[in-house]
This record gives sequence, C-alpha cells and structure tokens, in this order.
Amino acid sequence: MLFKFPTASQAREDEVTPRELFLSRRSLIAGGAAAMALGGLPVWSGNALAGPFQAATTIKPADPKFDPTTPMKSATTYNNFYEFGTGKSDPAENAGTLKTRPWEIAIGGEVGKPMTIGIEDLLKFPMEERVYRLRCVEGWSMVIPWVGFPLAELLKRVEPTGNAKYVAFQTLNDPKQMPGLRSWVLDWPYTEGLRLDEAMHPLTMLAVGMYGEVLPNQNGAPIRLVVPWKYGFKSIKSIVKISLVKDQPATAWNKSQPREYGFYSNVNPDVDHPRWSQATERRVGDFSRRKTLPFNGYGEEVASLYAGMDLKANY
Repeated sequence: MLFKFPTASQAREDEVTPRELFLSRRSLIAGGAAAMALGGLPVWSGNALAGPFQAATTIKPADPKFDPTTPMKSATTYNNFYEFGTGKSDPAENAGTLKTRPWEIAIGGEVGKPMTIGIEDLLKFPMEERVYRLRCVEGWSMVIPWVGFPLAELLKRVEPTGNAKYVAFQTLNDPKQMPGLRSWVLDWPYTEGLRLDEAMHPLTMLAVGMYGEVLPNQNGAPIRLVVPWKYGFKSIKSIVKISLVKDQPATAWNKSQPREYGFYSNVNPDVDHPRWSQATERRVGDFSRRKTLPFNGYGEEVASLYAGMDLKANY
C-alpha cells in the first residue's frame, strides 16, 4: 500500500494540533511514549509532541491500515551507527559520549547564501510528525514516527545556484566522542549524498525527534536525514556539514564496497545485494518475513524521479 504525506501547507485545519492543546498534553507524553513502546498504540496516535517542540503539524497516514509502529525500545536499541560500534546494541550502549549542544551545521558550496546554523535555530522551523518506514540493506525494517521538517525548507534558505546538482552530507568526525571512529571499517568521516531533486522532494526530511521525544544519540542526534524510499544507510546521522555541489559526491559505503552499495540505493527487491536477496524483509519485532516493496512502498510519490533510468545499473 502506498501513502502520501502532505507538507505543512497542505494540512487540513483538523490535522493541526493547537498550541493550547499541545501545552495541556505535555503531562500525557510519558504515558503515551510508554504505551507506544509496548506497541499498544496505532501507528498514528495524534499525541502532541514533547520536549523542545512547539505546536506541530500532524501528518496523518491516508490509510488507517498502515503498518503498526515499531516499539520505541526496539527502534532505539537495534541500530546501525558505526561511529559507536558495529554491533546492533553498540550505539545504545556507547552513544552517551556524544555531546549534542552546542551543535552547528555548515551549509555551503554552490549556493547564493552560505550559512552556519545552530540546532536551536533549526528547532524553530515548523515541525511535522511523519510516520515513515525505513528498510535496512541487511534485510530488516522499522516503522517510526519522526519529528522534523522537509530538507527543502533549509536548502531554499541558502539559494542553490544553477550549478548545484547534488547535495553532500557529512557526519561529525570526533574520535573522542565517537569510539567507533578508531576502527578502519569505513573511510571516515561518514559521508552521503543525494541528487538535488531527491533532496528537495517533499518526503525527504531532517529529523530532530522520534516518538514525540528528542532524537536519541544512537538514532542520530541532534539532527539526521530521513529518506524513506532508500536503504537506511542513506539517511545520514549527526550531520555537521551540507554542501551543494556540481558533481556526484563520494559516499562512505560506496567508497568501501562499490559492488554492494550504489549511489542511488533505492529500495529495489529485484536487485539483490551480492551476498543476500532483497526480495523479502523482516520487520523488527516480527518472526516472519514479508515482500519488499519497490521504493519501500513510496513508488507512487518518487518513481517519476527515475524515469528512463536503469535501476539495476543505477542501484
């Protein structure tokens, strides 16, 4: 099943949480988060957002049968974040060393107005809560309610020039805070990239929270990318630099294993990883496997971006 998520400007009046209601619900957040951790709430609960978030536009799935939300405990303890170790539990165990304040993102390259912006100013952007699937190239997936805003809203502020064709991202590179950087598993710092039209797509978001709470360190605090139709490693975490560039940027996993991790990395069940099939996936918390959906189920929204491309050659 495919779903469309409107931007804030498209939300109906009944989909917006009034500030007064948001403030009155703060006392309910702890109980609501606990219920979600137990899988007791549907994928869209309508709960207000906690922590530093102001009144947020709530984006409702178009279909009430949307997959259930992954329990919060699973989503925050089963992670890939190699800067804190290669084991799935390593990020949750080791990411406490990450300091997320102060935090700045430098944005430059082929832009008219380069800037460096702090996390406190980013938190002033109009927030949305969006329920997105993420599918890992290893064959597991999650459904997570993210809190954030479209990446396009930030990129518009720096005014990309006509030479800007791609957007390159870089993660923090600090071995004192990130013990995994002492390993040689990747060529650090972690880098990723998108075509400019992919970056500007309404589904592409910068997340600062999940489950109505501040984004945990192990999930990419204080700000990460979420590109739901691509494999999870494209959704780079703990971003400190964004560059708009003319040429396709080098990306961490593509540099490491170019046969296994292409630049585009769109979820494609017909293109197997050299070491395993991508035809099925296991939703974290389930025992059985399910069919992998092209573009992770977002084909109706994004397939037009790749019209005429060979998605087996451009994997």
